[in-house]
Amino acid sequence: MLAPADFMRAIDNVFKDKLEAVTDFHFGEKVASVFDDMLQRSVPFYAEIQRMIAEIATDFAVEDTNVYDLGSSTGTTMLLLDQHLRPGVKFVGVDYSREMLNKCAEKLAEHHFDREHQLICGDLNEGVRIENASVVLMILTLQFVRPLYRDTLVTTILDGLHEQGCLILVEKILGEDSLFNRHFIKYYYDFKKRNGYSELEIAQKREALENVLVPYKLLENREMLLRAGFRYVDVFFKWYNFCGFVAVK
Repeated sequence: MLAPADFMRAIDNVFKDKLEAVTDFHFGEKVASVFDDMLQRSVPFYAEIQRMIAEIATDFAVEDTNVYDLGSSTGTTMLLLDQHLRPGVKFVGVDYSREMLNKCAEKLAEHHFDREHQLICGDLNEGVRIENASVVLMILTLQFVRPLYRDTLVTTILDGLHEQGCLILVEKILGEDSLFNRHFIKYYYDFKKRNGYSELEIAQKREALENVLVPYKLLENREMLLRAGFRYVDVFFKWYNFCGFVAVK
């Protein structure tokens, strides 16, 4: 059975060398080529989160409906879900990066992925069409959507879900208090150092993400989901400044 580590290829060295000027983080060809390694080394308990996502999605996915992966990147989640979900469930991957979608298509073909699926290039800031969905995934994606558009996007997802359908959301979050936030960020950078990232790499990536990744607090995310109209919202994963939510229509 496939696991996230099976998809690792090129080593992430995007920020290894000193840059003259750090520009905003972009999911282009350079990032797409090393993204699987980047996730493995940058997201705590990444393999376990993916396992939990598959476990939850299995209970909510319904035959003859769609499972959407918004921010599908290189297709890891779709490949892992394919091993668990029943036949007759169609996958729809959406990403604004054409380079990520190309990498996704390559990886699906490499692993002989034969489930009905569609890959769509689209900017979630501009909205998305959700139809006949039993499960929608946003795995470390909503944090890259401008806050101005997040409520509208979440409402669109709710409207496109069947009754009892679910949204699985994983986000980097802020601590509820600045004291905790400082500690959690320190623990996170220590985690990245243990996975081989240097102080320079951590600092340069932090600067590149500063205007691109805008996290909410845990309670702010929960309130947003409830405000949109989800009936039930719970936390299924929490590690310092990372959190997983499941919200049911």
